[in-house]
Amino acid sequence: MGGYQSNHTRQVAAVAAHLGLRCRLVQERWVPWDDPTNTQVGNILLSRMMGADSRLDPAGFDIGIRDSWKDALREVEEAGGTPYAIPAGASEHRLGGLGFANWAFEVAEQEKALGITFDTIVVCTVTGSTHAGMIVGFAALEDLTGVRRRVLGIDASATLEKTTDQVARIARHTAELIELGRDLRDDEITVLEGWAGELYGLPVDSTMEAMALGAHLEAMITDPVYEGKSLAGLIDLVKDGEIPRDSHVLYAHLGGQPAINAYHSLWPAQG
Repeated sequence: MGGYQSNHTRQVAAVAAHLGLRCRLVQERWVPWDDPTNTQVGNILLSRMMGADSRLDPAGFDIGIRDSWKDALREVEEAGGTPYAIPAGASEHRLGGLGFANWAFEVAEQEKALGITFDTIVVCTVTGSTHAGMIVGFAALEDLTGVRRRVLGIDASATLEKTTDQVARIARHTAELIELGRDLRDDEITVLEGWAGELYGLPVDSTMEAMALGAHLEAMITDPVYEGKSLAGLIDLVKDGEIPRDSHVLYAHLGGQPAINAYHSLWPAQG
């Protein structure tokens, strides 16, 4: 389940195609973006190309479990199928934080190969499992190596309190799963506000400025929903000195480029 331009549902469709499983996607109107291409291009187009049964639902944004998701499971069961249920962002799945907990160990291996140690990781946070998994993975590495890294989540949900609570809950559950052996410290769970705007999925001035900067200087393409907002946060944190200029920063890009097609009107043709 996710929005019309969900990266997560596109990735679930890809895994299902690879494994030879049927895929039912619930795609809700999480973003009040009225471009008629929003349900035709980008991530949703790729999901359909990969054979997913993509069902549109008019429900708005919410990071929790929804009736539309429950209805989809019931429909599959009534048709004789056996559904494997993956909620929005896999965040309410009991294993949802494990992928990015393991990612932290992959980063550590790459650090060895590069001869560098990152002290700050910056990631976009909405449904919470990506950020939560990173928190736990780097906490486990700190306990093993003594190296402490800050994991800074940039809120893009515009529901800060709910998202922060969900990140903390998923992180603590994931810590139990990997047998971390201690409770997470409060300073290990950081969700920062200031760049989400008033509604999920809609770009604000700082989003567009960050996207332009990344594209013009580095040809790094970010999207208006996730990475444009986390990149804006990173830029301001460096400008304000919250991230010192001599830091080694790892910016986690979560892959929202396909969604840009649905936001084409933000970049009108010139001439």
